[in-house]
Amino acid sequence: MKYTTVSAILLGALAARAQQAEYAQCGGVTWTGGTTCVSGTVCTELNSYYWQCLPGSTSVAKTTTSATSTPTQPSGGGGGSSIPFLGGVNTAGYDFSVATDGSFSGTGTTPPASQYAHFAAEGVNLFRIPFAWQLMTPTLGGTINATFFAEYDATVQAALSVSTKPYVIIDLHNYARWNGGIIGQGGPTNDQFVSIWSQLAAKYASQPNIIFGIMNEPHDLSSVSEWAASVQLAINAIRAAGATSQYLLLPGSSYSSAQAFPTEAGPYLIQLTDPAGGTSKLLFDVHKYLDSDNSGTNAECVTSNVDVLTTLVSYLQSNGNRQAILSETGGGNTASCESYLAEELAYIKANSGTIVGFAIWAAGAFDTSYVLSVTPNSDGSDQPLWVDAVKPNLP
Repeated sequence: MKYTTVSAILLGALAARAQQAEYAQCGGVTWTGGTTCVSGTVCTELNSYYWQCLPGSTSVAKTTTSATSTPTQPSGGGGGSSIPFLGGVNTAGYDFSVATDGSFSGTGTTPPASQYAHFAAEGVNLFRIPFAWQLMTPTLGGTINATFFAEYDATVQAALSVSTKPYVIIDLHNYARWNGGIIGQGGPTNDQFVSIWSQLAAKYASQPNIIFGIMNEPHDLSSVSEWAASVQLAINAIRAAGATSQYLLLPGSSYSSAQAFPTEAGPYLIQLTDPAGGTSKLLFDVHKYLDSDNSGTNAECVTSNVDVLTTLVSYLQSNGNRQAILSETGGGNTASCESYLAEELAYIKANSGTIVGFAIWAAGAFDTSYVLSVTPNSDGSDQPLWVDAVKPNLP
């Protein structure tokens, strides 16, 4: 087809304006945005759901369904870490009835041990096992309850023993609170907070595949800087207890928001130090759901979060090539979530040098009627979300 010089100029200007930036998405199943990249980058297929503008010599357009180029995977190990790419699932139960004010009214439910082998057979190499603070130490600042710890540890060991040699996140699931009071900010003292981590670290000091999840979803903090100081004390206590080889997950603010991290908690947590040396074992703990209010309570999804994660990756790379784990994300067993979650996880896998892993919320003691359930069915089959979005993006 012929067109005038003026038309060519206009079309050229529109094409330039539509070009995708370096590291932006440029294709994939369901992608409807731009498919050409800025000069110096190439639209590269990372998997069927995610194409990304990666540094290269030319800019080329790619379709979303028929490309067959070899994926270009960024190398892992940003910030000096040698952790492999991790993909897995939360196995909930011991956290049941923990409220966002840090109160607890239940007894906990043991996640089925059989799930660990089930998921490992599909490639999972990360499990997150949340628990209520009140179950582990019924008295604030007191000693660990031996009966509960034996039950919890049996679950941890069941997870550690499966074929993929997984990492297991020990997750204190109390929102930086105990019965309404914020740690170090009018609630539990820092010493009481440090106490539980000193005890847990001593118990798991000899198990290198344990990751200590220092706190689930801090929110509405009086002072983010004071919270960072509390986290530093927990780091120090864990190392002093002899757990010097394990990775630590450092939680931010606004429910561990991946979106808020660069402007809220990130500038404080970036400055924390590791008595064991360096910062490669200090990973940032971030969460991001895909529903309309980012609550993880709705069956439908409205975003892939790629824009949020791109900003996070840029921030971490610009601040010492630091790393994070998306320890909670997920959606309903719906077409919208299957599509958007697949795009999100494909982006994470493509940027695994910075976001080193993900854990889907949730399986474990949740039954299959739970809105975000990825608990296997009684016949051993998996939920549609797991099959279509998660499994293709596992390590």
